[in-house]
Amino acid sequence: MRRDGHRFRAAALGVLAIAAVLPLAGCGGAGEARAPGRNVIILGFDGLDYDLTAKLMAEGRLPNFSRLAESTPLQKLGTSVPPQSPVAWSNFITGTDAGGHGIFDFVHRDPGTMLPFLSTSRVIADPDAGEPIALGKCQIPTGAGEMELLRHGTPFWEKLERAGVETTVMRMPANFPPSGSATRELSGMGTPDILGTYGTFTYYTSELFFDDSKITGGGEVVEAWPEEGVVASELLGPDNPFTREKTKAKAPFQVHLDPDEPVAKLVVGDEERILEVGEWSDWVPVSLDLGLCGKLMMTPSIPANARFYLKSVAPEFQLYVSPLNLDPRNPVMPISTPEDFAGELAEVTGPFYTQGMPEDTKALEGGVLDRTQFLAQVSSAYEEEAAQYRHLLAGWKGGLLFLYFGAADLTQHTLMDTLDPGHPRWDPEVSPKFADAIPNAYARFDAFLGYTLGHMPKDTLVVVMSDHGFTSWRRAFGLNTWLWQNGYLNVTDPQAALSSKLFGAVDWSATRAYGLGINGLYVNLQGREKNGAVPESERLSLMRELKAKLLATIDPKTGQPAITQVFLREETYSDGGYRDIGPDLVIGYAKGTRGSSASALGEFEPEVFADNVDEWPGDHLMDPDAVPGILLTNRPLVRPAPTLSELHWSILAEFGVESGAAAK
Repeated sequence: MRRDGHRFRAAALGVLAIAAVLPLAGCGGAGEARAPGRNVIILGFDGLDYDLTAKLMAEGRLPNFSRLAESTPLQKLGTSVPPQSPVAWSNFITGTDAGGHGIFDFVHRDPGTMLPFLSTSRVIADPDAGEPIALGKCQIPTGAGEMELLRHGTPFWEKLERAGVETTVMRMPANFPPSGSATRELSGMGTPDILGTYGTFTYYTSELFFDDSKITGGGEVVEAWPEEGVVASELLGPDNPFTREKTKAKAPFQVHLDPDEPVAKLVVGDEERILEVGEWSDWVPVSLDLGLCGKLMMTPSIPANARFYLKSVAPEFQLYVSPLNLDPRNPVMPISTPEDFAGELAEVTGPFYTQGMPEDTKALEGGVLDRTQFLAQVSSAYEEEAAQYRHLLAGWKGGLLFLYFGAADLTQHTLMDTLDPGHPRWDPEVSPKFADAIPNAYARFDAFLGYTLGHMPKDTLVVVMSDHGFTSWRRAFGLNTWLWQNGYLNVTDPQAALSSKLFGAVDWSATRAYGLGINGLYVNLQGREKNGAVPESERLSLMRELKAKLLATIDPKTGQPAITQVFLREETYSDGGYRDIGPDLVIGYAKGTRGSSASALGEFEPEVFADNVDEWPGDHLMDPDAVPGILLTNRPLVRPAPTLSELHWSILAEFGVESGAAAK
């Protein structure tokens, strides 16, 4: 197993696939010796904001948080640059910054092709693979893709295992494929669905002219019409690797509508469920058929799981189907250490969401689920995670136990307007009805902490932490449009530029800088970018010029600076081997302002500034000083932890492991 990232084989089902997988390397190297008398539980609550946490504590809504604060006051925890979850959690995991672990954003780019890719893991083609062997209409793949974890550095749990400390790491972000170095791991943020995406739902409807314009990714709409009281359709999986003609693995299903009542019978293979309108199913096993060719290759189907929500049967038929999740009892990709750990959890606590971010914000943004339905889905995902934790805590023998929960982060992303009457999305008739949604998410975590304090072994250190804070996102800043208007980026045709995707109308020969990712700004450098135009000798002076002009940019609506910090790569990140893959500059937007979603993917808008009216009213991808995380412990740490990176070393210090700065 490579030190810089676990790899596994995934057969050719497109991007991520089924067949031959290289097993994970069992348990980490814990050995026989265990460090005695050292127990630490870390509760990682994504996105808990310092100011909001303090406010809710003062109001008495977080009694268990306040209980901890009696011994160690609530502390701001410095986040990452930029304050994006995969970057922030990687800081904590490795004890370094992006220069050491190589994660700078959700999205990176290949400068040789200018194509973006997801930053934490990617598929690498098998260089030895030849053309598939044809067998009539079937084929035998001759190679497999290779999946690589792109986060570098040594996780804190690996260091603890070497010292004889047993570790359990549940749903840690930026840890797919699992590192294989903990005693037990379940992968988290970054784990795909069966299609290899971060989560693609399907909406089956008979509604004429359904407006799917807001479903820009992460969802599919399928027409589905009742015939003699029965809706017949298919669940679609990834490409079938065993057919010469491009086809999908699929699973047919039927919905039998009751002629008199708002109820239906769902039939998927041998599985049947009775659903009333407004009811969610449990997890339904799905076998995605690979046809005769799959049977010939001894792989007849792909196992998956799905949840169904019956929205309506009349006058229109409306059925939401969750992303097809890996079956934890038979996952077609490794998601746990040891490889049967996920299945053991499912046997005890039931099937569960395996995709890294189970909260289906895309369905909410696309108008398929409303806020009430979305919150119900978020709640069910949380309950699965809580049940797993209760099971693990009951059998925990000590060492280190880490749990990650993302529900508050996604709830704040989608409902922050409910706490901000000044937000462009504020609706005085609707927003106040959901004003308790975010405080309730915090309160749920508080109750979870209370359960921990009441059921953990004596003398256990409890660490409550978040990777960043949160705030209202009112104004969007189009970085690429700003570069265009200020002469740093040129286009071949202004009209074409406004409708093009991924820099489709950019004149690279006359372009000096471009934005990609929410916070990233790159110099179009000669010898690095595919069509670089800026000599290396001019790079640093251009970066400083861009920094000065961006910091001087005023939002005409607020009269305030739109950007409060700009970070130059060499002045910000350690030279840990991966600094050069990151952006040349990182933009720290003013609190309340964020880079636009269109600009993040190389698109342009008519104006630099715009009100944020999307179904995404909250965010944290701003100036890191504006969105610190939180830290609470039930006793003072041996080594103080002002930042996420320092918390890594503080956890090691609690076990007497590599507690000095020289250990880095």
